[in-house]
Amino acid sequence: MAGTLFLCATPIGNLGDMTPRVIETLRSVDVIAAEDTRNSIKLLNHFDIHTAMTSYHEYNKVEKAGQLVTQLLAGQDIALITDAGTPAISDPGEVLVRMCHESGVPVTSLPGAAACITALTLSGLSTRRFCFEGFLPADKREKKRVLEELAEESRTIILYEAPHHLVRTLNELYEALGQRKITLCRELTKKFETIVPTTLEEALEYYRTEEPRGEYVLVLEGKSFAEKRQEEIASWENRSIEEHMAYYEAQGMDNKTAMKQVARDRGVGKREIYAYLHGEN
Repeated sequence: MAGTLFLCATPIGNLGDMTPRVIETLRSVDVIAAEDTRNSIKLLNHFDIHTAMTSYHEYNKVEKAGQLVTQLLAGQDIALITDAGTPAISDPGEVLVRMCHESGVPVTSLPGAAACITALTLSGLSTRRFCFEGFLPADKREKKRVLEELAEESRTIILYEAPHHLVRTLNELYEALGQRKITLCRELTKKFETIVPTTLEEALEYYRTEEPRGEYVLVLEGKSFAEKRQEEIASWENRSIEEHMAYYEAQGMDNKTAMKQVARDRGVGKREIYAYLHGEN
């Protein structure tokens, strides 16, 4: 019988957030796969956990995942931990989880701290709908594509950023998205936890003179539906009604349905569109 992979959330700062269930599991499994064993040994020592560790990180995630799956299939139980927070969120753990599912290995999660959710709840921005982007891509073309997508995103956006890249990222966000509300979160759950609700413009102004310190979670408001609607109306106003009709009819709409949609897009009544198309005054 195959063993189980346990995804064990660890504190993002405050050691008091370590759950009893995670401590018990880390003590009982056969092996702990850790992102950085040198960092994790401090955590394990603090909780008097002496289970053997092995490294599992971004640079060995595929090869090592195969080895871990082999051990799991042989009946070993393995716990996966990251440096801080919940494994597999913006983390190589997602590769191991996928391979476990493909191999029929049971996977379970022991929930706990997650920086993205902690920051979202502290942000003061809408929590009903949100998306998590993690770190922006390093590749310039890919980053440009992602920023273009985020510019149209109506949900609250959550990003991670390192201090030495913060100003560059804030500037890129401002150029791509324009003025938006943003909450900058750092040192979450720690003694000097800082939550700053502001705007992209004000944040850039502040960090022109202040040096960013610590890892940041950025929570950014999405594009409002009102703004999106105004842009849609403006885009259709630059086309003739005939072009507007042709656009929907090319998608398979019949004339009557297309007319209704054109009227809706332009914020006018269907009779007005009908009168125009049929030359009525």
